[in-house]
Amino acid sequence: MSGFRNIVIANPCKLQYKGGYMVVRREDDTTKVHLSEISSVVLQSNQVFVSAYLLSELAKAKVAFVVSDEKCDPVGQYLPLYGAHNTSKRISEQLDWGEPVKKRVWQRIVRDKIAHQADVLHARAREEQGRMLRNIVAEVRSGDTTNREGHAARLYFSSLFGPSFSRDEDTSLNAALNYGYAVLLSSVNREIVARGYLTQVGICHRNEFNQFNLSCDFMEPFRPLVDRVVFDNFDGDFTKETKLILVDMLNQGIAYRGGTYRVGSVISLYVADCFKALSRRLSVDEIESFDVV
Repeated sequence: MSGFRNIVIANPCKLQYKGGYMVVRREDDTTKVHLSEISSVVLQSNQVFVSAYLLSELAKAKVAFVVSDEKCDPVGQYLPLYGAHNTSKRISEQLDWGEPVKKRVWQRIVRDKIAHQADVLHARAREEQGRMLRNIVAEVRSGDTTNREGHAARLYFSSLFGPSFSRDEDTSLNAALNYGYAVLLSSVNREIVARGYLTQVGICHRNEFNQFNLSCDFMEPFRPLVDRVVFDNFDGDFTKETKLILVDMLNQGIAYRGGTYRVGSVISLYVADCFKALSRRLSVDEIESFDVV
């Protein structure tokens, strides 16, 4: 995808479209950004006027548009109905993916996720637990039929955030993690829709009430990136500054393909590799790995 800027709108303003640009009008100034530069727009204020013209052009440009509630937490996303010229072909292809290849791709996704969890623990002085997770990577079978992902998650979160930590509790720490995961989900949604596929039809996640099953599948290896950012920046309160850091996470550079790439770009390329593997245009083993630390 061509866009590279993830824009946060945190103050009252008007968002309009003019001549290829998103125009941001405030009381004291006006700025503009060309749509070709934008990957996503995140609203963190409920005092923003958005023109229908701009929404239409954002959809055409395949820009993710995320709205937040009164707590500045993401609650919705605006996506184009037709992300590619051959959407019907892509959907038909998606519905024909066989179970064996879906299980192999899911195995690779889970292995990447656990490997990244191990890297985060090792980089944050939890070397022994990191080595334990590294050993679990090799145990992941096709389709993760023995649920190594769940076993690794229990060890990982207790090691990173402490033995009393639980993902089920309503805490500021979990709110920060959920916010970061929502930012990731938005980015993955954009990549799936832009390529003409359905976010609802997953390869492992198959909840009938989840509109983003496939997105939840593909985002898994990137979750440890959110965990690292939260671990490094969370000081007990989930502040506006922490939210801005999590949105900016997509602009951070990570190691990939022998160089340094923006997280948003790596998401795009990783998703593309997964689609190629599912359509048997690429070996599962050829899906490019990346670093999160």
